[in-house]
Amino acid sequence: MPPLCRPWLTSSLSHSVRHISPCPHNPHPHGSLQPPPLSPCGGVCVSPSHPCLCVNAELPAPGPSISVTGHEFRKPIIWVSPSRVVALGGSVTIRCEGQDPGMTFFLHKAGHLNLQRQMVPDGPVAEFPIPSIGREDGGNYTCDYQSITDQNRWSNLSDPIEIIVAGEGYPKPSISISPRWGVSLGGAVTVRCWGQRQDMRFMLNKEGRHFPPVDSDGFEAEFSSSNVRREYGGSYSCSYHSRSEPFTMSYPSDPMELVVRGEGPGSASLFPAPGPAGCAGAPYQHATESQALRPRGTP
Repeated sequence: MPPLCRPWLTSSLSHSVRHISPCPHNPHPHGSLQPPPLSPCGGVCVSPSHPCLCVNAELPAPGPSISVTGHEFRKPIIWVSPSRVVALGGSVTIRCEGQDPGMTFFLHKAGHLNLQRQMVPDGPVAEFPIPSIGREDGGNYTCDYQSITDQNRWSNLSDPIEIIVAGEGYPKPSISISPRWGVSLGGAVTVRCWGQRQDMRFMLNKEGRHFPPVDSDGFEAEFSSSNVRREYGGSYSCSYHSRSEPFTMSYPSDPMELVVRGEGPGSASLFPAPGPAGCAGAPYQHATESQALRPRGTP
């Protein structure tokens, strides 16, 4: 059965195709594998990212008249809380932020025909909770949105975000932040992660940010910044996996909090964040800016 599509094209044509109109969305609950139905006008859908044709030979043909509506809204921002690396059975929430209130949001998972829908009349952010993560929930997600009042007005798809389901193959790593007793605005900071196995690939997790993975030097990997900004503050954790088995991820480390204070040389404090292990971490960066921390040895 062809997948759902978006109502981007409405027109009336003469001769063989009498009428073309948008197919409606038919979102299913999370995890549902029900096939989408045909549209009310008997048409079928081509793909999730293209318009579909609904043919009805009984409608009159007033003559060629094509009206095309495209992407009128900026693409949304997508992120995961509290972490995109989550233990099996844990819970996360995927958030999708649009441009204005009064939108209907759609969450897509790569490789799946079903999607989720949420109408948000009073705000710009939709939430899609996953209360108990299973292996099948891992993968790449994107979202887009349309106007509630004008369903021909759509956004582009968001950038993709990957949810990684951690397994029990490796013990959780440890994490530390240096200097231990503080860093001021504009100062330097290093986050160090280490595990019990050599030659692993580490991921640094922070909600709202994404950092490139780093291959370990022996048992450990380091991420550093030479110019700390206020937004670098927050809760960090790290995870790791074998370079040859990227889908067997460790549980996240216990979180470590970095609090940045002051207008210049001043005070900052580092202390363990509250909450159980694995409850803090990182989704993809949901704002376009340079990375806060970089792998050791990069300029």
